[in-house]
Amino acid sequence: MIMADFNFELVSPERLLLSERVTEVVIPATEGEMTVMANHAPTMTTLKPGVVTVKTAGGKTERYVVFGGFADILPTGCTLLAESAVPADELDRSAIEKRVAAVKSQIDENSHSDEHLTRLEQFLSELTQLNEIVVAA
Repeated sequence: MIMADFNFELVSPERLLLSERVTEVVIPATEGEMTVMANHAPTMTTLKPGVVTVKTAGGKTERYVVFGGFADILPTGCTLLAESAVPADELDRSAIEKRVAAVKSQIDENSHSDEHLTRLEQFLSELTQLNEIVVAA
């Protein structure tokens, strides 16, 4: 069975990481992992820190680590606008640990609204889970 392909772009403020035809993309949406395929219903969602798995039209599987952002999904394509992203094989574990430390120090400042503190704690939890996934990989 031939899988329908669609345009996929992964963009971070630093660079365009990927722009090509793909058959499937698995994204770490805030509400849970989401698989995007051709003809997906139009959707916009936020991303949490996690791994994006891309199956290219050529049959390769590529993995990228994102640290939050947005996904804009259309029937003809999908664009991920990541706050920060790197190919999984280029990820430096200390980079995640630095982010964890930075979030912990923000939490320790105690100068946040309850809502902001809750968001920071959620982000810290997501980073910690991501660190466990990367260590296991």
